[in-house]
Amino acid sequence: MAEFDFDAVVVGAGAVGLACGYALTRRGLSVAVLEKEGAIGQGVSSRNSEVVHGGLYYPTGSLKARFCVQGRRALYAFCDKHHVDYDRCGKLVVATAPEDEARLASILEQARANDVEGMAQISAAQAIAMEPELKCYGALVSPQSGIVDSHGYMLALRGEIEAGGGAVVTATPFEGASALDGGGFTVRAGGAEPASLTCRYLVTAPGLSSQDVAATIEGFPAAKIPKGHYGKGMYFRLVGKAPFSHLIYPPPIHGALGTHYRRDLGGQAVFGPDLTYVDTLDYSVDPNMRGVFADYIRKFWPAVPEEALSPDYAGIRPKLHGPDEPQPDFQLDGDEVHGLPGLMALFGIESPGLTSSLAIGEAVAGRLGV
Repeated sequence: MAEFDFDAVVVGAGAVGLACGYALTRRGLSVAVLEKEGAIGQGVSSRNSEVVHGGLYYPTGSLKARFCVQGRRALYAFCDKHHVDYDRCGKLVVATAPEDEARLASILEQARANDVEGMAQISAAQAIAMEPELKCYGALVSPQSGIVDSHGYMLALRGEIEAGGGAVVTATPFEGASALDGGGFTVRAGGAEPASLTCRYLVTAPGLSSQDVAATIEGFPAAKIPKGHYGKGMYFRLVGKAPFSHLIYPPPIHGALGTHYRRDLGGQAVFGPDLTYVDTLDYSVDPNMRGVFADYIRKFWPAVPEEALSPDYAGIRPKLHGPDEPQPDFQLDGDEVHGLPGLMALFGIESPGLTSSLAIGEAVAGRLGV
C-alpha cells in the first residue's frame, strides 16, 4: 500500500470544508485542510446571515432538503457539546400581502414533506400577538430555526481536526493536483513556503473558487465544471432597539430566500441580503440602497425608521444559476462525474450550506467509502 503524507486533503477552511475535514477525522483519517486566506472562514462563511435554517423550502428529496434538516439537528447538538453560542429563536414566515397566504400553505406542505418539526400556520392576529410591531396577513411558525456563532462553530471544527492529529493550514493556496498511478493525488500548495504533498483522498470545498480549483486538477474534464455565478447580497444594520425576537422572513424571491430580519447574538437588528448578480468580488455596500431596503422592510415593519438603517456588510454566494434561471441543488461530484477516484468536488454550496455543513461532511466521507 502506498504511503501518503495525509489520508485526505481538503481545500477550503470555511464551514463546509472544515465540516468535511471533521467528518474524515472522526473516521480516523489524517487530514490537512488548505486555506488560501490568512484565517479560517474568511469567504462565504463570514459574510452570511448566520441563520440556522429549518429546511422549509427545498424540493422533496433534494440534497438541500435532506442536508438542511439533518445538518440542523447535528449542528445544534455539536454546538451544545462544544459550547458554541446559538439562539434557537424561531422564525415567522409572513404573508406581506393577501395573495401570499396561498404561498404560506404551499411552504407549510413542503416543510412537512421535508420532515421539518413543529411547523404551524397561524393567523395575522396570532403572529402580531407574538410580535406586536409586525404587519402581516398570516404567518408560518418554524420553531427550529435560529442563529449561530458561525466563527465559534468553525473554531470548534478546527479544534476537532487538530485534536485528531490533522492540520488546518492558512495562507496556503491550493495550486493544483494530479492523480498518482495506483490511486491518490499529488497536491501542490503555494504560499510563503510552497510544498508538494500526497494524499489518498482529495475534497474541494472552496466556495467561490470551486470552479477555478477544479480547473487546476489534471484530468478533471472541463465540460464537467459547472458554470458559476456571483450572487451578491447587502445587509443594513438598525441603530437602535431590535423590533422582533423571531427571525422574520417574507416568502422567498426567485433564486433566493430574500431580504429578511434577524436579531444577531449581540442583540442588534440586521436586514438582508438582497440579491444582485455581479462579475467581481465586490463587497461594497451602497448607502443609497437604504431607501430600497426601508421600502421592503415596511411590508412587514411599517414603523421602520429609515434614517436608523446603516450600511453594514455584503456577502457573495457561489450560485450555479443566473438571473431568471431555476435554482439547482448542491453538487457533490465524485468519480462517476469526473472520472477521478478519490476526489469529491463540491459546487454551488450556498444557502443553506452553513446549516447543512455537518451533513455535507458526512455525505462526502460516505461517498469516499471511509
